[in-house]
Amino acid sequence: MVATREVISFPRSKSSTPAPCMKRTIRMKAKVCLVGEPAVGKTSLIRRYVSGHFDDCYVPTLQAKFATKRLALSFEEQELKVNLDLILWDIVGDKGMRQLLKEAYFFGAQGILAVCDVTRRATLEELRSWWKSVMDTVGEVPWVVAVNKSDLRDRYAFGEEKLHLINDLLNSTTHFTSAKTGEGVEHSFELLGSRVVQRELSKNRDLSLYYAHSV
Repeated sequence: MVATREVISFPRSKSSTPAPCMKRTIRMKAKVCLVGEPAVGKTSLIRRYVSGHFDDCYVPTLQAKFATKRLALSFEEQELKVNLDLILWDIVGDKGMRQLLKEAYFFGAQGILAVCDVTRRATLEELRSWWKSVMDTVGEVPWVVAVNKSDLRDRYAFGEEKLHLINDLLNSTTHFTSAKTGEGVEHSFELLGSRVVQRELSKNRDLSLYYAHSV
C-alpha cells in the first residue's frame, strides 16, 4: 500500500482581490471503486496515479486490491480545506465474480471511476452493466469515466456520440486517460475526489464529524 500527497485548488472566477484565507481544515476518507472489463487498465491507472509508474505486462486481477492516496483540496467559497484520504479499490473485471461479490466490493463506496478501453467498443457498452451493479448496491454516487489507452490514437473504436450516451446514463463526465503516458490520470482522480467531498458536505454540514479545526 502506497500513500502520497498532493495539493489541488479549485478557484473561483479570476479576480483582482486576494483569495480568502482558509479558516477550517477537515479530514475525510472515501472509498472509491475502479470498475470496468478485464484488461482496460484499472490496475495500471492506480499504479500510475499512486506511484507514477507504468508496467505494460498484463496480469489479471484475481481479487480486490487496495491502495491509498491523500489529496489536499481547497474550496475557496466555503473557506475550507479538505485533506481527503482516497481508498482505491481495484475491482475484479470478471462478470461472474462481480455478481457474486458485488455486495462486498461496492458496500460503502462513495465514488466510482469507470474505466473503458478506447480500442474496444464493448468495454464502453459494458459500463451499463457495472452501473446497474453499483446502483443495486449503494445507489447514486459520483461517477467519472476514464477512457483509457488514449495514446493508441490510430485504434480508436468509438467517438464522442457514444461517450455522450454513457455520460447521460451515469450522470458522469468523460476524460481520456493513458496509464502509459500519464495523460488525464491525475485530473480524473482529482475530479472524482472533489465530487465525493462536495456530495458528502451537502449531506452533512456538521464539520465536527470530519475532525474540523481552525488554521
